[in-house]
Formats: sequence, structure tokens, C-alpha cells
Amino acid sequence: MKQQSAMRILVAIILSSWIAEARAQTTVTSNEQDQKELAVTVYNSNVALVRDVRRVRLPEGAIDLRYMDIAAQVNPATVHIVSLTAPKELNVLEQDYEYDLLSPQKLLQKYVGKELTLIRVITENNSTKEVPTQAVLLADNDGPVWKVGNEIITGMGADRYVFPDLPENLYSKPTLVWLLDNRHAGEQTVEASYLTNQVNWNADYVLTVHSDEKSADLNGWVTVVNQSGASFRNAQLQLVAGELNRVEPTAGTRMHMQAMVAKSMPAPQFEQEAISEYHLYTLERHTNIQNNETKQISLLAAAGAAVEKVFEVDGQQYYFQNPQSPGQPAKEPVKVFIKFKNAEANSLGIPLPAGTVRVYEGDSKGRVQFIGEDRIDHTPKDETVSLHIGNAFDVVAERKQTDFQRLGPRSVEVEYEVSLRNHKPDPITIIVNEPIGGDWTMLNSSFKFEKTAAFAARFTVPVAANGEAQLKYRVRIHW
Repeated sequence: MKQQSAMRILVAIILSSWIAEARAQTTVTSNEQDQKELAVTVYNSNVALVRDVRRVRLPEGAIDLRYMDIAAQVNPATVHIVSLTAPKELNVLEQDYEYDLLSPQKLLQKYVGKELTLIRVITENNSTKEVPTQAVLLADNDGPVWKVGNEIITGMGADRYVFPDLPENLYSKPTLVWLLDNRHAGEQTVEASYLTNQVNWNADYVLTVHSDEKSADLNGWVTVVNQSGASFRNAQLQLVAGELNRVEPTAGTRMHMQAMVAKSMPAPQFEQEAISEYHLYTLERHTNIQNNETKQISLLAAAGAAVEKVFEVDGQQYYFQNPQSPGQPAKEPVKVFIKFKNAEANSLGIPLPAGTVRVYEGDSKGRVQFIGEDRIDHTPKDETVSLHIGNAFDVVAERKQTDFQRLGPRSVEVEYEVSLRNHKPDPITIIVNEPIGGDWTMLNSSFKFEKTAAFAARFTVPVAANGEAQLKYRVRIHW
């Protein structure tokens, strides 16, 4: 055991010595001018995968490769580099993410214990001249402490500092640094990939309802927000929609741009496909994603999709457990929904990423007005989209508990009357949802009911134009 431990220590010492010696060898710097291909895959969880392919000339042996022009929000644990030219002949020994960025204060701190030149501008006889002073910076905590000759000086001002050199461990921008062992001298195509935070995307939709309220046009927009600290130029953009599980999720800043109502239907720019349990949307052209930019790209355009306006009244479960001021009517909101089928037969049929749908409708003069908005979850094809756009103005619902009888410690009978008044010039249908709860039996009702769940009933009530309908029912409930 002692021999094995000694051998491991010896190997570690030799390896450390070899790496230290290798560090003093060739340094190769690569910037965005070397880029041959750039791909950015953005997830709607404030993270993006960057694949940066560059053409670089690498000598044989140990190399410090410095990869500049990368995102400042890199997750160092996700960094990976591979040679596409000679994958078996380029090996990674170490990798570092350098983010100690160059600034006047950082530069000054790096020169503690070293000599530099202080330049002071002095005015004499109506003329100015520069006076250089050689000084050693002893400390830079609450202020610089200098040694000039044999004197220790504080508070000595200078118009500027002159540094003889730039320290190796200071970088003008975030940089990935690899210590590589290369066995293939010459030009190579290398691909660096990494995850970066602070890149996010979401979908925004505009639904323009036609005057007949039976059809509508749907436009979808992708909103990409880049706050990663890097600009991605001429990049292949891909978007992933789905609930991505991450070990350490980060909260992103979501920004929205108000999508304008489109007058025309542009051709779709994204090709979509399923990948694992997600959907991938690939932009069929390259684009620029600047740092601190919010960019919108057209996702879809569908004309003449069939829609339905639905009115709903939702009861509450406590209505059925205790007396509710019998004989006293209470007004309830009548919710308005716009619903449509995300099907190919309905001019749609592609997976819709989660996002906000803003709904517009034209007035009597054809001017488009905003009438509400709602958020949708990721919606597969052939599913129904339901948008709650607000509450009805000209439709009134009043509920009155006309009877409540306690039949035993765990059994009651409840009777309700729901008055539905339609002040519109057209007939409508109102859905009344009643979450009754318990083990229930409908004793009688003025309209046919449907048992939509174990604890719920739904009534569909037609109401004439400028008319009224009375929904009356009695139910027995046992808990």
C-alpha cells in the first residue's frame, strides 16, 4: 500500500511538473474572426446551448488555446471542445473559464508590489509639462500606497499611470482557455460547446377574430431575449419547447414586446420536429442575436381558423355544503372564452409553444380593438385551445338557493335557481358548471345535465336574443 501511495504521489508530481512546463509553451488565441459556424439552441428555461465551430492553426505539442468572444454567462461545468478534423489527436488536459476582466482598478491591483510610472501634469510659466515618477505600488486597499525612493507616500495623485505590460491573468473579455496536447500540426476545425444562462425565449400570439366571431387569423411570434454578455452573429437559431428539468434552475428575466396585428400571412420561417419529449423549432435562415437585444421572429401564420365564442358560469363547491342566504339572489360573472382546435383541418396543426395570446376584433368601422388575452401551455396538435378573454358585459347570471334541507349528519338536499339574461341581439348558449362534490344524485332539473366528473355537473342552457332562461335543479348529496 505504501509503495502504491508513493507511486501515485510521484505520478502526480511528474504530471504537475509537465503541465507547468507545458504552460510556458505555445499560446494560440482565437476570436470570432475564426468562426466558420455558430449555432444557438435556446430553451424556454433561460438557458442556451452554444456550438461555436472555428478554423484554427495548431502546432504540435502542448498548446494554450484561448477562445475569445464567448458568452459572459458560461456555465464552466458544461464546456466541451473537440477537433472535427482529428478528434483522436487533440486531447484536453485542462480547461479554465477566465472572467477576471481588464479594468483600471483590476490592472492597478495586479501591480501591487511592482514598479510603474506615474505621470503628473505640471503648469509652469503658463506652460504645461508632463513629469514622470517611478514608484512601487505597495498596496491598493482604501487607496494606493506608494514607495518613491526611500519614502512611503499616500494620497499622491497622478494624471495617469503607465504600465509596462499587461498581466497574463487579465483578459479584455470572457475567455475559455484549454491546455491541449495536439498530435496533428496544422489547421484544424474545432467545435466548442457550452451552456450559457440569460438567454431565453417565449412565444407571443395575435388572434384576430373576424366580425362573424366564427373564424379568426392567428399569427405567432418568437421573442428571444439575449442577456448572456455575447452577440451571436450569423447564427443558426433553434428553439426547444418543453418542460426541461434542471438541477439548479435559475430565474430569468422575461421581456415582452407587443406584437402588432399582422395584415398579411408570411410564410412560416421555422421547421419543427419532435425530439425526445420536446419540440424543436429550427429557423430556416441564419440570424443575428445581439447582446442585450429582444428580437421577434415570425413563427406561424394561419388564416380563417374556425373559432367558437363560449359563455360559462362557474359555481363554487361551498354552495352545496351550507345554507347560502336562501331566497337572496347573488350575481355571478359570465366568463367569455374563445376556443379553437389546433388541427391541420383548421389551418393549424403544429405544436404551439407556451405563450401569451392577445385577442383582437374589428369594430363597426373595421378598426381592430384589443379585447383580452390569456396564456396557453405547450399545446400539441389536435388539442383544443381555450382562451379566457374576460367577462361578458351584456349577459347576466344570478344564482338563488331556493331550498336547503339537512337529511342527516352527512346528507343534504339543495335546490338552486340560476337566472340567465341575454341582452345581446343574437341568441347564445351558456354553460353552467356546478362542482357539487360528494356522492350526489340529481333529483330533477329544468335542463339536461352532463356528469363531467365524479364531483361535477354541467348544464348547457340556450338563451334567446334579448331573452332570459331559468335553470332550476335539485340535488341530493351525501359525504
